[in-house]
Amino acid sequence: MKALVTGAAGFIGSHCAERLKAMNFEVIGIDNFSPYYSPDLKNRNAKSLEKVGIPIEIIDLRKPEDFKKIPTDFNYIFHFAAQPGIAATSTFEDYLMNNLVATKNLMDFALSCKDLKLFTNISTSSIYGLRATLTEDAAPEPASLYGVTKLAAEQLVLAKARAHKLKSCSLRLFSVYGPRERPEKLYTKLIGCGFFHQEFPLFDGSEAHVRSFTFVDDIIDGVVSVIGKEDIVDGEVINLGTEQEHTTGEGMAIVEEILDTKIRKEVVAKRGGDQMFTKANINKARKLLNYNPTTTLKEGLGKQIEWYRKEFVD
Repeated sequence: MKALVTGAAGFIGSHCAERLKAMNFEVIGIDNFSPYYSPDLKNRNAKSLEKVGIPIEIIDLRKPEDFKKIPTDFNYIFHFAAQPGIAATSTFEDYLMNNLVATKNLMDFALSCKDLKLFTNISTSSIYGLRATLTEDAAPEPASLYGVTKLAAEQLVLAKARAHKLKSCSLRLFSVYGPRERPEKLYTKLIGCGFFHQEFPLFDGSEAHVRSFTFVDDIIDGVVSVIGKEDIVDGEVINLGTEQEHTTGEGMAIVEEILDTKIRKEVVAKRGGDQMFTKANINKARKLLNYNPTTTLKEGLGKQIEWYRKEFVD
């Protein structure tokens, strides 16, 4: 079997590519190495993949002509590439082009893959809005440009399933963390501040935010479990995350405990569109995918800290 992973030099995409390779898939990764965050980290991820036999092609999904660089004999496509988060530096055009237009172009490419068994779109709990606690059939209420454009991309993908043009599904992920997490995300930034005795910028009120912090390996368990279940997941939206709840403050305290240090914090203005409460309702994932995340936040943060130590400290 042959799989294409978009955003393969990124955080979750790189983990998925490695897992598929370990499952004896032939894997090709694509990424445009966007400067949205450190190209150095993406290059580190790409080198790790190349060491285990996963080539990374530089492809910009916004450019239809770039698809001529890759073959069309894929059996599975896992679409992670996106303009992520709610950074003030990201424009509406960034979200539109990288989340919606890019997905449209990838869908057009997917239709040319005659042996494609399933197109898996990677979506987000941000689709639910400020309080992401709902089941998959609840009305979405996105509160950010990121959530709005990811919802539009999701519907673009599912429209192909409804039209019976190809089998596809969409997986909504909840607050993923772990090794290779993006440098502007909570735990990577916090861990770095702990190691290098720097001040951590804390968004006003965010220490009380509640999250379903989900370890990346548990997320990948759910992502790859769609393989072989094409008829079951076709046209479906499925939440992937943990039912464990922790405040941001509790997570920060765990990092400080493991590092045996107190991290200085500077309170900065809150961000618009930041979720106040997330709790993954995974009843559907349990039923359809036999999904069962098991990693505790302390276990996962311990692994993320060890990764950071090896990559950036030792």
